[in-house]
Amino acid sequence: MAGTSSARIVLVVVFGVLALIGSAQAQLQMNFYASSCPKAEQIVLDYVKQHIPNAPSLAASFLRMHFHDCIVRGCDASVLLNNTSGQAEKNAVPNLTLRGFDFIERVKSLLEAECPGVVSCADILTLVARDSVVTTGGPFWNVPTGRRDGVISNITEANTNIPSPFHNFTTLLTLFSNQGLNLTDLVLLSGGHTIGISHCPAVSRRLYNSTGPGGIDPTMDSEYAENLKANKCKTASDNTTILEMDPGSRKTFDLSYYSLLLKRRGLFQSDAALTTDSTSLAFINQLLTSPPQFFFDEFAKAMEKMGRVNVKTGSEGQIRKQCALVNN
Repeated sequence: MAGTSSARIVLVVVFGVLALIGSAQAQLQMNFYASSCPKAEQIVLDYVKQHIPNAPSLAASFLRMHFHDCIVRGCDASVLLNNTSGQAEKNAVPNLTLRGFDFIERVKSLLEAECPGVVSCADILTLVARDSVVTTGGPFWNVPTGRRDGVISNITEANTNIPSPFHNFTTLLTLFSNQGLNLTDLVLLSGGHTIGISHCPAVSRRLYNSTGPGGIDPTMDSEYAENLKANKCKTASDNTTILEMDPGSRKTFDLSYYSLLLKRRGLFQSDAALTTDSTSLAFINQLLTSPPQFFFDEFAKAMEKMGRVNVKTGSEGQIRKQCALVNN
């Protein structure tokens, strides 16, 4: 009898834990605001469709902002918070070039006017990232909602956890693994570099301070590197010149980013690193030899998975009234 009783207790505990996990997942669901703010997702989409065609480069910015948010403390809009002492995530080195905070705040004000205190900044950022990419011709992915906003934003955590353009494959994979993301996710989410821009500091050490002839990184195609030095980053100290991450195709969400990697024309060290691992390289080749829709479908899965990283739901966190400020 004692053995049977113990077994029942164990089963109750196990099912209790599973129920808790299930309820936490259930709180992140499609159409979470269907009854509490039924127009919420349409309001976001309408605003994006109105403004992103006039500033399509913002799509890449929101994709990056969403990733930088999720990789630190989970997808809780902590990247949007201000800090009077300059110690917030947005003050971290990887976030200094993020753009579009005012855009998110304007969307938030529209939603506050429609449904005060209902729609989280975390959900707004996630939806804006998806809708912006779709508006510029990129893939659609499902965005289950119900995220709540965090109240902590720490510059050190951002500097530590956000992958750098200078990281090697091992470091990149470790940072992704720390968030429950795997090698496939790393390759796919890096594919977001098919749109958008960067600046010379992210690549100058590959052009001027590396081990190859003329200071060029030997893992970089020499013709590409010389062209960058001659026409873009003309000095090692250039901090302002804009670079395309996917030259000739930066406004189109396509596979050319991966084609460039195989030609040793990835802009960042972290791009080139994807070809240094045999499993990663094999997956890149699979993407390139498959119909483009395969990349779109797989990218969509990776984005939805990333959007679930360490989310706050239920009674966790809060629904901020302004995205840049914690509620009083």
